[in-house]
Amino acid sequence: MSELSYLEKLLDGVAVEWLPLGKLGELVRGSGLPKSVFTESGIPAIHYGQIYTFYGLSTETTKSFVSLQTAEKLKKVNTGDVVITNTSENFADVGKALVYLGAEQAVTGGHATIFKPNIGVIGKYFAYFTQTDSFAIEKRKYSKGTKVIDVSATDMAKITVPIPCPDNPEKSLAIQSEIVRILDTFTALTAELTAELTMRKKQYNYYRDQLLSFTESEVEWKTLLEACDYVDYRGKTPKKTQQGIFLVTAKNIRMGYIDYETSQEFISEADYADVMRRGLPNKGDVLITTEAPCGFVAQVDRENIALAQRVIKYRSKNIKLSNSFLKHYLLGCQFQDDLMRAATGSTVKGIKGSKLHQLKIPIPSEVEQARIVAILDKFDTLTNSIAEGLPREIELRQKQYEYYRDLLFSFPKPEEVEA
Repeated sequence: MSELSYLEKLLDGVAVEWLPLGKLGELVRGSGLPKSVFTESGIPAIHYGQIYTFYGLSTETTKSFVSLQTAEKLKKVNTGDVVITNTSENFADVGKALVYLGAEQAVTGGHATIFKPNIGVIGKYFAYFTQTDSFAIEKRKYSKGTKVIDVSATDMAKITVPIPCPDNPEKSLAIQSEIVRILDTFTALTAELTAELTMRKKQYNYYRDQLLSFTESEVEWKTLLEACDYVDYRGKTPKKTQQGIFLVTAKNIRMGYIDYETSQEFISEADYADVMRRGLPNKGDVLITTEAPCGFVAQVDRENIALAQRVIKYRSKNIKLSNSFLKHYLLGCQFQDDLMRAATGSTVKGIKGSKLHQLKIPIPSEVEQARIVAILDKFDTLTNSIAEGLPREIELRQKQYEYYRDLLFSFPKPEEVEA
């Protein structure tokens, strides 16, 4: 079915009007609610900052609470109301929406606006709309500030929202409900996969620490310096270029893999030999960060990359120690605990190479190492692989959701119809 016929069937010939948010309900700007007034229990409270980081699109419970006395001074949020963020340093976080579905009345405070929808409008329908490009384009017109961006409640009220069949509330609610139902289905699928990924990661961590638990008498132990050759990539910061050889920094090294998307820096091919004069990385070499963050571990998975400061590369000196086994052991809690005890610093932990080299690792038989690596590699693929694991499946589901969300809200605006 084409996009047009799908929408035509859903709308069944009814008109769609783009109406200002202020005409679709009441907008109430919050005030107060610093984090210092939070309590362990009491009246449910929604802080605007938590909408960026803690909640999804809707919630029946709140992360925080306030006392009855504090709640009396704050704006009230009822079931079905939408709490919208007004302020953030990040433009994408301004206008984030949370539908409150809790049975008990909640409260919210400053930097948030409560949208109390009229009878013919479903709060969750509007909340889904806030995730579209159409909403982003409109809120940008009204955003103010540079470092801190704000869209006032007054300006938020001017943003137009597509409402099907506004003159027939019953029909309009039916269409809005169907759109919400479809998008809820995709959201639920993504949530299920995310929950499974969290469970699998816990399972992976458990089995890894069980498999890598050795006593001093069970196996031979060596320091990293005894078992591995190493290169400490300290020195001057290399000159960066727009393209060339990918520079793997501490920001790219996650717990178990190299993330080539988070930060993308390059050096020129002409500088490569000089920057890497201490030693070129090979596939299979094990990397560990020494600061910011400290103790993150990954294995080199491609040729022709450069390594930056605060990264140490280890390579087994002989076949008795598998580089893949080394990676898994450095990720385990026993080694990580030893590393953090040897690290220094309060706010930012760091470790000197000389101390890191003296940390010990077990050397079980080659057969046992291969067995452990085979088991942990399967978990690693499932929990970290962006090509075939759960992260890849979640990414595909998210793209599928975004496609249908944009399709379901692709109502033409009046100026588009006239054109």
